[in-house]
Amino acid sequence: MKVAIAGGKLQGVEATFLAQELGWEVLLLDRNPNVPARGLCDSFFQCDLVKDASEVHKILKKVDMVIPALENVSALRSLGRCVASAGIPFAYDGKAHFVSRSKNRSNRFFEKLGIPIPSLWPQCRFPVIVKPSNLSGSKGVGKLSTEEEISSFFNSVKGGQERWVLQEYLEGPSYSLEVLGFEDRYEILQVTDLEMDERYDCKRVVAPSRISIPLEEEFREITHTIAKGLGLKGIMDVEVVAHQGKLKVLEIDARLPSQTPTTVLRSTGINMLEILGDIFVNGSLRPLPGFGPPRGVIYEQIRVSENGIEVLGEHIIGDAGPLRRVDQFFGADLALTNFDGFRLPWTAILIVTDDNREKAWRKRCQIIEEIEKDLAIFFSSRPKKKADHLCPQ
Repeated sequence: MKVAIAGGKLQGVEATFLAQELGWEVLLLDRNPNVPARGLCDSFFQCDLVKDASEVHKILKKVDMVIPALENVSALRSLGRCVASAGIPFAYDGKAHFVSRSKNRSNRFFEKLGIPIPSLWPQCRFPVIVKPSNLSGSKGVGKLSTEEEISSFFNSVKGGQERWVLQEYLEGPSYSLEVLGFEDRYEILQVTDLEMDERYDCKRVVAPSRISIPLEEEFREITHTIAKGLGLKGIMDVEVVAHQGKLKVLEIDARLPSQTPTTVLRSTGINMLEILGDIFVNGSLRPLPGFGPPRGVIYEQIRVSENGIEVLGEHIIGDAGPLRRVDQFFGADLALTNFDGFRLPWTAILIVTDDNREKAWRKRCQIIEEIEKDLAIFFSSRPKKKADHLCPQ
């Protein structure tokens, strides 16, 4: 199958990798010629989805399915018109994405369904988390501890309070879960553990999860309720925090997410993109295949520089330039990286698997040590910063 993926940044990297794992041919579209996914696709078409709509329409006639991997609303609308005109399956649920792309709309939707969420300011105590309503991930996220900080924050940003969400800051582990839906049927996949950097950006995904069985069952029920309430067609991920033994939904995204689908694939063998193809090309949602004990997976982003090795959120991938796949990268099963062996800094997504989570973590620590040894070739002393490979897992 030949697919067009629109957008070559974080979601584009995910979609391209998953598609090529299936043996699909990938045509990538983006206006930026240096997006990370360009180094992973089969062919690249530089275009502006709005300004170059007529050329995009011609290109799309050559593919079997179009997968959006971007969030710009104007670009999505233009792409949708091109796809409809070309008569090509479009792996996108516009109604569900309309709800999920606004955290304010999502929160009102959750309240209507009785889904637990962190309390909204001013009906909560300090500190609070502030985040843009219409952006995903960690963009613009911060923590405020006083009313003076809140007042100062709104004096410094554009737009009124309606463009932002302020919620209580909750300590606890974070989890993610994907669901795929079609004609009132919903298949829920594997829970993964999320670990954040100082910017509240996900730096690491780990599988299988350490969530308790009762909380996992509750998480699955919450996810099913949300998907059914949306009438989901396609894919959505749900992110929660477990605070004092209770789950609170942080956000949803009704689109192909990044990081977690590859983690689930390496742990269970289930490729979410293949299921999306069944839904939008074949018009079916088959029951998930059975799988044995899940393998242990560590998926993380590192940046290697003169300061050493840092494990950071996925924002570092967006500016890394075209990535390439390297198997057995310093001992990792594979890496998506701009490493060329001669220049610093370099960036990599490391994907490490083993029979279980503990073995995968030990293997990952050995990989970090190998990279540190490589750095020692260039520097006489050890790096000033070491990756957190001794942190408890």
